[in-house]
Amino acid sequence: MVVHNSPMMNAIGTLGSHCALQVLRGAKDEGFKTILVCERRREGLYRRFRFIDRLLLVEDYRFEHSFSESVQNELHDNNCILVPHGTYISSMSIEEIESIRIPFFGNRWILRWEADRALKERLMLEARLNVPKSISIDELNGSSDGSKEARLVIAKLHGAAGGKGYFLAWDRESFMTQYNKLLSKGMVKSIDDLYIQEYVLGVPVYLQYFYSPLNREVELLGIDRRYESNVDAIGRIPALQQESSGVHEVSYNVIGNSPLVLRESLLDEVYRMGERFVSAAERLVKRGMIGPFCIEGVYDQDGRFIAFEFSARIVAGTNLYVNGSPYSYLLYDEPMSMGRRIAREVRIAIDSNELDKVVT
Repeated sequence: MVVHNSPMMNAIGTLGSHCALQVLRGAKDEGFKTILVCERRREGLYRRFRFIDRLLLVEDYRFEHSFSESVQNELHDNNCILVPHGTYISSMSIEEIESIRIPFFGNRWILRWEADRALKERLMLEARLNVPKSISIDELNGSSDGSKEARLVIAKLHGAAGGKGYFLAWDRESFMTQYNKLLSKGMVKSIDDLYIQEYVLGVPVYLQYFYSPLNREVELLGIDRRYESNVDAIGRIPALQQESSGVHEVSYNVIGNSPLVLRESLLDEVYRMGERFVSAAERLVKRGMIGPFCIEGVYDQDGRFIAFEFSARIVAGTNLYVNGSPYSYLLYDEPMSMGRRIAREVRIAIDSNELDKVVT
């Protein structure tokens, strides 16, 4: 789906979750009408904010409700451009996302590469990022031949789950115990629903980028850390008390984000990683990378960045910087959130008759 240039594109909208407030405030700051597709149970929250011009109320964010024919007709009649975020991926299938007939800011097709762990790893390797080794169940200690060394791994669900369902394992027995718990809860249907990756010890860092196809530049707009419960909280308990606390499972469910500023000597490689990622996306994915993305990983004891994830759209950590970050301040003489940077790109594209370059 390619959207033709139109000066009539005068509204920006999204789903009421994740980073909707930032996206719509940024759109309003850039002079756009704002539209929110909102679950009824969240209406009270979003009615508080005057920069939201219109709410379209739905039962939930499943595709058949959030992008029903009537909702899409309303968005189309208002000449709306949608900004995708993590709730789209967690609530809908990739096929459903790709079928939405309202134009997306960014590349809707690269979201398939984000949601599929094998495709994700392929793109990261193409970008020459340091990536932890993916592990098969047969490589865990406890294999039939008994020859595998114990190693710490992390098992992750596919898609944007916000850390929900992730778990650590160190051998086949510990893996199967926790896998069976997910199975009983209906969170997985088979082992194929999990991606197993070598666990790397280090400082978790999330690098927030924006790529403009209009000027072909990669911008670093912010950096954050996630606060995950209860894996971060358990570190506040001394080891002896941890043993007797009765907490035998950790959760990686994301609760919030904290700002982070890197040592300046690390920034050159940060920019180079972002540029390599954009170049790799251009080679592997139709339309490449457009707009916001995030490379997620850890810095090890030697200051080396190991990338374990990427998000090919705006991430919730950018909500820290609704008035701009230390990094956006170096690039802009005004407050520049990621939400406003998206709207700025749309406005520039409309004014220069290049909207096809930034929407799909």
